[in-house]
Amino acid sequence: IQTLLDRLHLQDKVEQKLSPANFLQIRPPGKQTDHVTSEKDLAHTFLHRLIMLDYRARYISVRPDSPESSDDMKSSMSDRVHPMDVQMAVFHCSDSFLKQMMITKLFQCQYALPLLVPDPVTEEIQFPLWTFREITKTWKVTQSDSDIVTMKSVPVYKAETRLVSFFRLGSLSVSKSQLMNTLINNRHDTFFHRSSPGSTKSRYLMDGVAEIIAWYCPAGKPNDDFNDCIAFCNLHGDALLSEKQRDILIEKSSINIFLLASLQSNKESRSLISSLFKSHKPLICLTVNENCDAVKTKKGKYIMGLKDKSHSDVSEQLKMIIREVFSSLDGPILKPSFQLETMFELSRIRVDETDPACQRGKSAAVKIINMLKKDNMDVSKIKDEFLTCQGQLWHQWSKIHRELFHLSGNIEMEKSQKQQELMNIRQEQCAASCSKLVQLFTGSLSSLPPTEKKYFLKWTQILTDALSTDDVSSILKSYDEKWSEVLALKNKPNKSDLLLKTQSDLEDISKKLQSATFGLEHIFREMGQIYEAHKTTQRESRHTDWSKYPELAAQLMISGHPIELMDGDAGHVPLTWISSLLEKVIKKLGDQRVFVLSVLGLQSSGKSTMLNTMFGLQFAVSAGRCTKGAFMQLLKVSEEMKKDLKFDYVLVVDTEGLRALELEGNNTLHHDNELATLVVGLGNLTLINIFGENPSDMQDILQIVVQAFMRMKEIELSPSCVFVHQNVTDVAAAEKNMDGKRRLQEKLDQMAKLAAKEEVCNAECFSDVIKFDVQKDVKYCAQLWEGSPPMAPPNPGYSESIQEVKNTILSKASKSAGITLSQFKANIEDLWTALLNESFVFSFKNTLEISVYRKLEVQYGNWTWTLRSNMLTIENQLHNRIKYEKLDEVEQSYLFKETSKTYEEVKKEMIKYFEDDKDREILAQWRGRFEIKIKEFHDEQVTRVKVKLDGVIQQKKACKMLDGKKSEFENKLLQKSKELAQQLKDKAKDEEELQQQFSSVWSGWVTELTADTKPVEEINLEKDQLKILQELRLEPTLIHECKTSGRYKKISQVGDYSVYREKVLSFKKLISGSAFSHEDQQQVRSFIDQVEKESLDAIKSKPVATRGYTSTYLIQGANHVTEEVQKFLSEKKYTLKKEFTVDLLLYVFYRAESWLLESHKKFKMNNDPITYLESKKTQYYTVFRSFCKENSSAVVLGELMCEKLRVSTVEAVCNKTAIDLAGRMRCNFPAFKENRLNLEKHVLKSLAEKKDFDDFITYITNPRRQTKAFIKAEVEKYIFRDHKDEAVNILKKNVDDIKKSVTQALFTATQKVGNQRGDTEMWLKEFSNVLKDELTFESICSENFSDIKDFDFLKEEIEKGFTSIIKQMSSLSLDKMNESRQKPEEILIDQLCDCCWVKCPFCAAVCTNTMKDHSPDDHSTPFHRPDGIKGWYYRKTKVLSISFCTTNVASNLNFRLESDSEKAIPYTQYKTAGPPYNTWRITADESKLAYWKWFVCQFQTKLENHYGKKFQDSGAIPDQWKKIGEPESFPDKYILT
Repeated sequence: IQTLLDRLHLQDKVEQKLSPANFLQIRPPGKQTDHVTSEKDLAHTFLHRLIMLDYRARYISVRPDSPESSDDMKSSMSDRVHPMDVQMAVFHCSDSFLKQMMITKLFQCQYALPLLVPDPVTEEIQFPLWTFREITKTWKVTQSDSDIVTMKSVPVYKAETRLVSFFRLGSLSVSKSQLMNTLINNRHDTFFHRSSPGSTKSRYLMDGVAEIIAWYCPAGKPNDDFNDCIAFCNLHGDALLSEKQRDILIEKSSINIFLLASLQSNKESRSLISSLFKSHKPLICLTVNENCDAVKTKKGKYIMGLKDKSHSDVSEQLKMIIREVFSSLDGPILKPSFQLETMFELSRIRVDETDPACQRGKSAAVKIINMLKKDNMDVSKIKDEFLTCQGQLWHQWSKIHRELFHLSGNIEMEKSQKQQELMNIRQEQCAASCSKLVQLFTGSLSSLPPTEKKYFLKWTQILTDALSTDDVSSILKSYDEKWSEVLALKNKPNKSDLLLKTQSDLEDISKKLQSATFGLEHIFREMGQIYEAHKTTQRESRHTDWSKYPELAAQLMISGHPIELMDGDAGHVPLTWISSLLEKVIKKLGDQRVFVLSVLGLQSSGKSTMLNTMFGLQFAVSAGRCTKGAFMQLLKVSEEMKKDLKFDYVLVVDTEGLRALELEGNNTLHHDNELATLVVGLGNLTLINIFGENPSDMQDILQIVVQAFMRMKEIELSPSCVFVHQNVTDVAAAEKNMDGKRRLQEKLDQMAKLAAKEEVCNAECFSDVIKFDVQKDVKYCAQLWEGSPPMAPPNPGYSESIQEVKNTILSKASKSAGITLSQFKANIEDLWTALLNESFVFSFKNTLEISVYRKLEVQYGNWTWTLRSNMLTIENQLHNRIKYEKLDEVEQSYLFKETSKTYEEVKKEMIKYFEDDKDREILAQWRGRFEIKIKEFHDEQVTRVKVKLDGVIQQKKACKMLDGKKSEFENKLLQKSKELAQQLKDKAKDEEELQQQFSSVWSGWVTELTADTKPVEEINLEKDQLKILQELRLEPTLIHECKTSGRYKKISQVGDYSVYREKVLSFKKLISGSAFSHEDQQQVRSFIDQVEKESLDAIKSKPVATRGYTSTYLIQGANHVTEEVQKFLSEKKYTLKKEFTVDLLLYVFYRAESWLLESHKKFKMNNDPITYLESKKTQYYTVFRSFCKENSSAVVLGELMCEKLRVSTVEAVCNKTAIDLAGRMRCNFPAFKENRLNLEKHVLKSLAEKKDFDDFITYITNPRRQTKAFIKAEVEKYIFRDHKDEAVNILKKNVDDIKKSVTQALFTATQKVGNQRGDTEMWLKEFSNVLKDELTFESICSENFSDIKDFDFLKEEIEKGFTSIIKQMSSLSLDKMNESRQKPEEILIDQLCDCCWVKCPFCAAVCTNTMKDHSPDDHSTPFHRPDGIKGWYYRKTKVLSISFCTTNVASNLNFRLESDSEKAIPYTQYKTAGPPYNTWRITADESKLAYWKWFVCQFQTKLENHYGKKFQDSGAIPDQWKKIGEPESFPDKYILT
């Protein structure tokens, strides 16, 4: 035996048994050959072929690849392994679960099964009862006294049948097994015999020791051999040598049949036969060496000779005898007494179920069953009693939840009520969730070790199936009878009330069937509902540890157990449960890649058999019924296949119940379409199973499938498909198949046209919908049975066809990378949410894509910031050079060159992100667009900086006249300081006196020096504005009234613009104009924003900073405003009061004022000599004081330079610190460091914290302005309060950097002058040149210091003075930041506000896309709000609306483009309204959007006053809104959910 195991490569499997996991993996495609090249492959090939339902698994021969001599061949032929030894070796080397699977498969192949198996080592007799537990036998019984046929379907271990046993005494020339085959099934070898292919004389594990059992099952037809089920048992080998097995079988049998040479054989045989003749048991003796006909010696005892008789003749005579015995005799002897379960009672054998692990698993399962059997409860009431959460409550919840997506009437009130109803149901479920059944079940799942857990699950399934089998069978029988009645009545010409009543009865039976079906999947469903209820209500439970349920289910899913994805009874996906379960799977396995194989097929189309044959899958279809819904099951990819596939698992999603009889009715089509769309959307590949060639059956499935694929095309998902055509009679007939394919193609094209009309999509043929090749993507499968069931074996051609389909699937899968488990989870959520809506395509939201895009936006922000900060540094350097007069032109090519290094780095980062990120497949669609956007951004930055620096150069040129005089002024000031110092040198020690004397002459010097230059005058904007308004012929009183009221400052935020509407003359009476419609209000507001922008842009384009201010600029702006007002009103049916024009003009002036003053200040600083000289007073006092002390020129120059360095160092440090702080905040500050969506969330949070209504209104009407204000406020808070120390440290670091630069410049200049014996001019030139990129350092006239020779001394003097400056600067106030040329808030506003600001046409919520122009992607935001917030009210009322557009798009309501328009557009088709509606993606979701509900409640009165309307009647605020707490008490998700 050990040698045999070695030859079969099973030597290490005696201890470490084979398990189903070894075989239920995705392995390399197998070759359908009838041989292997090595004996070591025999065992594995046998099992694989057996799993594939190929009964030829028993006849695999060994043919080595290398040619051998005929002698070798003969030798190997005689020495080959007996096929039954292979079977039994595998059996002995398998664990009990693989044994069970193996025996089930042997049974399906119509092979005999081991009944009593001697242990090959201990020789102890084992009875493998466990292996029979999953087998169910179905047959039809014909009553002997009538023609009534009754169908029976019984688990084989429970079946009570008559047993006929065959024995052989001695060595005979006739094969007993062969004789039995002709008796049971003439067309198929149920028992292996000596003439079977591959049979050899030497048998190690079978000969004389193993018993095999088989059943004859009648089909309820006249030609049945027997009218009831009979078990046949075959004791292999000589019965004289297997005494224990022989005695057991003789005892258990109804008839014993003995084959022997003759009745006069050896003494042992005679003795045994003699005792049997005396027994009361019927006996048939078949004598091989005698040729007598069948002789009945006495009651129940027969003798028949076999000599010169054919097997078929013997078989017929035997059948006759057996029938005679069973019909003529009665009493306890012949009652169906054999039952596999009763073998447990025999003391002489060991039953496999006595294994301790099996017993512990069974004991845990029995506790559950005992609970269910308590009080003899009707099976149909078990679910109501023990699984309360999934019954009426779950069905009611599902129904209400669906209604949330089809609201009508006062939808927000209705929505609020329904959400409360859903919460109430969840609370009821929580209260009912202390089910003892679930507690027992989950307790066992949690506590049992892995093997015992497997036994527990199997036992629970076996015992629950047994519990409901009888009930389900009788209900199904009633159903069949009632269904036949319905069909008969339908065919009658007069369809009476009787038909309706019969259909109603059928519906009642269907409900009863649904109640009576009970299995493991229902317990898991209950766990899911308990989890969802507690998770939703966040209630703790003393009875259930509900939070552990997803983990328990995840463990089972990983081990290959099917998990219900969609509950077909309720027609709903328990999303919370499924999401949590998959999260746990991801946590345990990692975010593995899976290839999702979806399977679609009509009810009872052989789909489950196909999957079982293909992958060995056992989907959760409980006994005697078909479960409705969808199930998912994980299949591991074997290590050897991983090199060919890019994923770790295949995840099979199987549908059950398409076109199920139980579901016949109005909802059937809708249910099927939902189910099909869900699984097609989830699948990377969809397998469509068509049974038979009936066109109407085909049409049913094709109609569903084509529509599902069409929806996928519309939402840009692209699964592939394979059609499997089962039960085709002649698979090999190529011509017939071509015709079949042609008809299928025609049918698909026809369905595509029909579906296109329904889905409003352009498609002429199926290939317009999905990539499909009718030649490659249609597979034909032979019929499953080789003959007529129940005795027919499976057709080997079926197995071959399925293998070919499997190879096609794997071939297609090898070209796919699959998806990650987290992507699969997101897909379920997206598809199901979209399916709940009426318009699937409009409402589909790919959350995974959105999430990946949001991350990409964050990266985009990082890339653009890298480019921007680099450009800011370059701009700073070039700005200094221009100020230094080292640069008078900036070439664009130079800027491109300077930025090229950073730009290339960003491009590399971008390529790396798109190619290496785990979501690269999804990212691929945006790659090209983002590469273009980054290039555009880079080019835009270069252009912006070029324009800016050109402006600085222009400004520098405009100041040329003053710059020319600056040297002259400085020389004269230096000279005058020197002269005054000579006069006052004796007072050098009296600081006060020196200051007084210097101040007394300073103003005189300034007057003298600027005598021939005109000073720049201050501007009076208020005076200019008044003059312009009067020139426009506007009444002074009106101007004064508008100015003093101050309302013009908020004209863009007015709630009701009707106050500006002119009264109209009607019937010689003045009446006030009717209130503006909402569209009018919006048009006025948009007009104000547009005019303000255009006017400000025009004013800001003027060269105020370079050429000064003139009132002409304001006049031009004012003229533009008045022209636009006239143009606007000429197109309207109403007129506006003059107050509107005045307020709008004042508003534009008000908005332009700060910019004009700031620009003028710059102009004055750069062009007014008096201002310039006044700025030098401190500098020249220092020089004067130095001269008074009779210091050398080097000391004076040093002091002068230090004064100049003080000013430029402060400016440089502030500019650098501004950029650094902006960078620090961009990277670290939560509001600024991600994408636009994140910024928006923080803006909303800030508004809620401040609770300032005016800020809210600014945000609603002008979100950009409020966002800028938020950024400015946050920057100020960050720098001056929250992170002041950090800001100070950055400033100090920059001071240190400048110090290093100046020290280096001093060293370089001094060294160069020393080496080249240069003068003061050379030293100054070199010093300023080194610092040209760091500081704006004004030139000093070297003529006054030409006497300096000791430059080391000069260097020391400057270092000494500069050290003192640095010391002072270390305590520099952060307030100086306000004087920097580039302020951190402005840098951040440029970065963060350069995005999309388009508003939702319904609620005015702003698009949150980080990119400014993100076409072709639609605008979107998660922050939609009640449209009353922007002033929308119900037509012909003064009632503000409380509707959310996200709710409206799932309702049956309509909207109008104009309030007086009669054309109403359904919200569900809002995109058909054209722009701007069709540029937005607004999807219905279940978000509570609590933030805006809180806002409406918080500011109800202010909103009503602002818009002059009320929240009442149909706009009344639901009570649920008022229960929402303060935003501060909620986390960030409060804003988003």
